[in-house]
Amino acid sequence: MSTKFYTLVLILLLVVSSCKKESENNTPSLVTDYPKTVSIPEGMVWVPGKIFTMGAKEGDTFALSHEKPAHSVAVDGFFMDATEVTNAQFKKFVEATGYVTLAEKPIDWEEMKKSLPEGTPKPNDSLLLPGSLVFNETIETVRNLQDYQQWWIWMTGANWRHPQGKNTSIEGKDNYPVVHVTIEDALAYCKWANRTLPTEAQWELAAMGNLENTIYSWGDSENEIEKKANTWQGNFPVSNTSEDGYSLLAPVKSFPPNSIGIYDIAGNVWEYTLDWYNVDYYQELLNTSLITKNPQGAKKANNPSNPYQSEKIIKGGSFLCNDSYCSSFRISARMGMTEDSSSDHVGFRTIATVEMLQVK
Repeated sequence: MSTKFYTLVLILLLVVSSCKKESENNTPSLVTDYPKTVSIPEGMVWVPGKIFTMGAKEGDTFALSHEKPAHSVAVDGFFMDATEVTNAQFKKFVEATGYVTLAEKPIDWEEMKKSLPEGTPKPNDSLLLPGSLVFNETIETVRNLQDYQQWWIWMTGANWRHPQGKNTSIEGKDNYPVVHVTIEDALAYCKWANRTLPTEAQWELAAMGNLENTIYSWGDSENEIEKKANTWQGNFPVSNTSEDGYSLLAPVKSFPPNSIGIYDIAGNVWEYTLDWYNVDYYQELLNTSLITKNPQGAKKANNPSNPYQSEKIIKGGSFLCNDSYCSSFRISARMGMTEDSSSDHVGFRTIATVEMLQVK
């Protein structure tokens, strides 16, 4: 055969090899299993790494614009708490460190007004006492579901020890999720426990478990909600039929786990992530065709509805979520939470990477 033929074959082989390498480069290698030198930490489960579709799933009629477009991401495996951090766990942290949550500290007006519109008048001193937001169980009617202030009360004395106000307690509720914590409080707990909070991508991977691109952590059927998650049944926010057995917060593990053993990843309490809430972030991803490995989310917060404060993404919905209101028990659902805010329907769970556990 001629030299010209062999040259052509060589060129074709080089092109195929180049395309193969490019394809391999676009498919990141992932940590799918943990080394046998590392033991699963108590109370945690292993979340295998994989490439999956993040954001709104096909056929999800409740998906909002900030959940779109769906996009492929690659996430390394990690360990995640099987349950939300409980009152008992948080109490151990506080007793060991003397930590004081934001809801227990006196309010500094000079610091607070930095995140408010210029010229905002100082509230009465009686409103600047330590406290947190509590759901108003006595509300009888609402003007519209966009004005969430109608069903929230600023409760002086409400904090993680006194979830419904100063005359209440968590006695007998060791296995309930800790609430009335800010993201700063959650991160302080993480530092003590040698853990961190999940990114939004890690959270979605964990929620999906062994399933593939499902709307909910149990699959695609909305008829399973009452059996699978602590949410609101009835007419939100004026009447809750409590068909799932709980009118408000439920103890952890009150509902079945997802396919890899994670409980209450949908409903019960919203859960903090590390990512900034930016309504444009997913749209900005349209400019790249590469699969992002271990995405860290937007570089800065952006919520036109709250331009004066930076917000972190919370996931999973809570006992207040209902189809008529937010339907946020879906995996792709997301909401912003200001860094200085706490309430009785927001908590957190932690993760640990293999690297974190190998550090001596």
